[in-house]
Amino acid sequence: MADGNRYFPAPRLILAALLAGVLAGAVAVYVSESGSGNNAATGSAPAGAGNSKDDVACAAKSDRAKKVAAAATGQVAALLPADPPQSLKSLAFNGPDGKPMTIADHAGKTVLLNLWATWCAPCRAEMPALDALQKEKGSDAFEVVAVNVDAGDDVKPKKFLADIGIGSLGYYRDSTLALFNDVKTRGLALGLPVTMLIDGEGCLVAHMNGPAEWSGPDAKRLVEAALAP
Repeated sequence: MADGNRYFPAPRLILAALLAGVLAGAVAVYVSESGSGNNAATGSAPAGAGNSKDDVACAAKSDRAKKVAAAATGQVAALLPADPPQSLKSLAFNGPDGKPMTIADHAGKTVLLNLWATWCAPCRAEMPALDALQKEKGSDAFEVVAVNVDAGDDVKPKKFLADIGIGSLGYYRDSTLALFNDVKTRGLALGLPVTMLIDGEGCLVAHMNGPAEWSGPDAKRLVEAALAP
């Protein structure tokens, strides 16, 4: 395994993340106000409101979320425990086969969900590390689900991934900004990248905004803690 520092974003990229967050947030506000988004069709309260049966079940896992998040140290120390844990089963995007799916389709598997875009410099910088984490830790019990949220067609994101040699991550996609808008409405996203640790029952365990060193030992210990009984 390569030295963990190889992939760690420079301070200038973290600054770029904040600037990208402002831009992405502005676009997401537009999407919300125009009636788009994963939950817009229902006309109901945001999915993160916490009063659904699934949200109630997830909220009971608060102690578990704090225990797992306590393992987020060092280069992943920015990861925060879900407070309270909420159901993310309904988060929707397209799978590697191009067909619509949700987090619920990953039932039984712990997921590290990452939202990224080619115009986001810190997202680009951490993609090799996410790929390395998937290569080493990916299994029937764990998957890194990196969802590209570029607008338009697949040409640019696929070319970027091919150019930097990404080979372990599945190609997940949402070109509508509905996924980002949904996560933002839940209070989980300020900009990109945003990363969420989700358990096998679709409950949010922990989350963070900004880049991290996902190929290093700190990230691996976090995954192991999330998978522990």
